[in-house]
Formats: sequence, structure tokens, C-alpha cells
Amino acid sequence: MSATISASARVLRVLKALKGHTVTGLSNTELAKLTGDSPSNITRAMQTLIEEGLAMKLDNGRFAHSVGMLQIAQAHAEHMARLQGRMQEINQRIAAGSTN
Repeated sequence: MSATISASARVLRVLKALKGHTVTGLSNTELAKLTGDSPSNITRAMQTLIEEGLAMKLDNGRFAHSVGMLQIAQAHAEHMARLQGRMQEINQRIAAGSTN
């Protein structure tokens, strides 16, 4: 595996490890334990995520998903809700047509 792929995979593992810790965040040490990586590699991964607007450092020094990352999640949830509404509408039309 090339160094670039390894670094990219590390960044993605850290991004996933932050799941569920949006308000309280995780420390560098906690992220290292969760990902099985060194604290120095976690620092580099966090720098990348922060530069890309996907993570932030909280006032308490811990790391969490950024508002930008949460906006991505919110956009996905809204998209899925719209699709569910459309699917329900189609199913209602099908059900109404099947009684004729």
C-alpha cells in the first residue's frame, strides 16, 4: 500500500471514529486507541480534517466533527426524507389504482 493510500485511509478511520462524539469530542489519545494508530499520526490526520472543514478542535482541546460535516449529514437526512415522501406518494397512487 502506498503512503498516500495509507494516509488517506488513516484520515477516514479518524473521521469515522469521531462518530457519536459531536458535542463532547475525543482526545488525541482516545482517537489513537480507537484507530490503533499513533498520536502523532492522529495529529496529522486531524490537521487534514480541520483544513478540509470536516472536523474541528473544541474549546476543551478535544476533536469533533465540524459544522460542515454535520451539514453534509443533515443534507443526506433531508434528501432521504424527500425520497421517502415521494415513495409513499407513488405507493398510494399504486394502491388507489389497484382498487379499480
